[in-house]
Amino acid sequence: MSNAQRILITAALPYANAPIHLGHLAGAYLPADIYARFQRLRGRDVLFLCGSDEHGVAITLAADKEKVPPEVIVDRYHTMDKEAFEKFGMTFDNYSRTSIPLHHATALEFLLDFHRRGILTEKNEKQLYDEKANMFLPDRYVEGTCPVCGNTDARGDQCEQCGTFLDPLQLLNPRSKITGDTPVVRETTHLYFPLGAYQARLEEYVQKSDEADGWKENVLQYCRGWFKEGLEDRAVTRDLNWGVKIPLPGYEKKVVYVWFDAVLGYISSAKEWALRVGRPDAWKDYWLRPDTKYVAFIGKDNVVFHTIVFPAMLMAWNDGGGDRYVLPANVPANEFLNYKGQKFSKSRGWGIDLQDFLGKYPADPLRYSLAAGLPEYRDSDFTWKDFQARNNNELADILGNFINRTLAFAVRAFDNAVPARGPMGELDRGILSLLEGTPPAAAEAYEHYRFRDGLMEVMNLARGANKYFNDSEPWKTVKSDPARCATTINISLQIARALALLMSPVIPGACERIWRMLDIPGEAARGSWDSAGESALQAGHRLGTAGILFTKIEESMIESDSVVPPGPPALPPGAAPEKITIDDFRKVDLRVGKVLRCEPVAKSEKLLKLQVEVGTEQRQIIAGVARHYRPEDLVGKLVVVVFNLRPATMMKEESHGMVLAASDAAGKLVIVSPESAVESGASVK
Repeated sequence: MSNAQRILITAALPYANAPIHLGHLAGAYLPADIYARFQRLRGRDVLFLCGSDEHGVAITLAADKEKVPPEVIVDRYHTMDKEAFEKFGMTFDNYSRTSIPLHHATALEFLLDFHRRGILTEKNEKQLYDEKANMFLPDRYVEGTCPVCGNTDARGDQCEQCGTFLDPLQLLNPRSKITGDTPVVRETTHLYFPLGAYQARLEEYVQKSDEADGWKENVLQYCRGWFKEGLEDRAVTRDLNWGVKIPLPGYEKKVVYVWFDAVLGYISSAKEWALRVGRPDAWKDYWLRPDTKYVAFIGKDNVVFHTIVFPAMLMAWNDGGGDRYVLPANVPANEFLNYKGQKFSKSRGWGIDLQDFLGKYPADPLRYSLAAGLPEYRDSDFTWKDFQARNNNELADILGNFINRTLAFAVRAFDNAVPARGPMGELDRGILSLLEGTPPAAAEAYEHYRFRDGLMEVMNLARGANKYFNDSEPWKTVKSDPARCATTINISLQIARALALLMSPVIPGACERIWRMLDIPGEAARGSWDSAGESALQAGHRLGTAGILFTKIEESMIESDSVVPPGPPALPPGAAPEKITIDDFRKVDLRVGKVLRCEPVAKSEKLLKLQVEVGTEQRQIIAGVARHYRPEDLVGKLVVVVFNLRPATMMKEESHGMVLAASDAAGKLVIVSPESAVESGASVK
């Protein structure tokens, strides 16, 4: 742990090709925000940066599928993600994007400096080429059979089934995602960064950083694995039209490889922030001062880029003798959050989108539920039942109950003011000891990126406070021993103030409401963490208006959410589909239907309500395709319906069947529709 007073915090740049989902939050964004809020409460000088990663093949694939320019895709999802993050309570000092000129200039500054100094080498390499499309195929423009597990839909960069990183040339039976044709092998020229030349320095850097700040074992294992295999040169250019253009002879039709330019988005985001606040050189106080502590929050699938690749790039720059950038002091990567046993995935359309979630529930219960179950050391699962239990049993019944009963008692018995503390007994001294010990105990956990443990320390204070209130029985002592009752309520109000401070990194909205209920000037988020253990509320201080902090979630709401899969299911990595018999298949009654009417489902951004004619019968079917189709686009369309599916209730609407859809490479849902005219009600065999 470092005692640095200046802390630079970055959170992984999300691809601007699909909405943010809960897996992203648990992997990188919520831990980063908790850490940033906590460090601000400790009085540290914090700069918290993020932004959209707007280059690369994921963007162009999405654009190709929609037949729109890449700018349309990135503009849509940058705006969508930025708004979703704001609603979730993320406190980025700057949320940038890698398509802005400032970022392009920053990326080229690094690449051209490396080129001028002879760090980059030029190599001819073999690459797959689509003769019909007349273009070289970047890795994700190729699919084929994985040579490791036999998955026939492996991508050119990675097999999602077994997790193996691949080169497109390794694929068996490769096919172009542009034309479907089998590509040929041609030679092309690219610039390479000599990553292997930095291996010894990188190994030393990782070891010393771990010794200084205690890196997670999962991150160290990733690094050791890469070091054991031996680092190799990495191409920094690619044959693509979308990205940072390269002003070098022979490279005019190439762009900077996204792995190289994306990590530099943290630097350009800092520069953009400095310009926005009117101090153009202020970014240097964080990136170029050796006493800055830099912490990079990511998911485990980004470990290599932040512990090996980006540090090597910064080392190469620093060797130039000019400005020297700080390297990450820690890269606290989380494992994956799963949903129904499967990894959240943009590409497979599997997960729960943040904007959908916040359309129905407040941010604080989600932040708390995710924080309490963060996948810090192993994969964890999100379930609606757990979310409901965290909200009802912990936030409402423990924290909310204590705050409400304390303030309500102060209103009734002490004219809505803090009573003077009288003589103290054993119960009082015990809870005050817990109060004084909680801020340093939680801080110790947060400083070491153990956010679940830190939250547990604070919630244990809330649990202890409820027990203290019960054991003190102020409803009895208010008549039998008024001084004793005053002591109980005084101490309980001090704890309420402490909880507003200590819980604010996790549930900031609720804590600001507690702060206002206590009528304390300023904001809880700008208070002092270390003062939380003090009895800072003076006797006679007038309190504000009490209110309900958390609303309980009814069983019917959870049941409704639980039956709506947010995307098409996918097999867990490494799993093979279960074999079924022809008799199993015959149990599924598939029929052709015709959409007669279609309209949005109230209060849902994902669901459409279809009235479907299936032969002589008309059925209402709820389909989660509102993001991909306008209602008028579906009217008159032939669809394939699972006719014998049990009815389900979604957002208070009954659904009698399911419309079949597939997810394309960009994660867009495409409804399965017969190519030729088929009568409504016809069986699909």
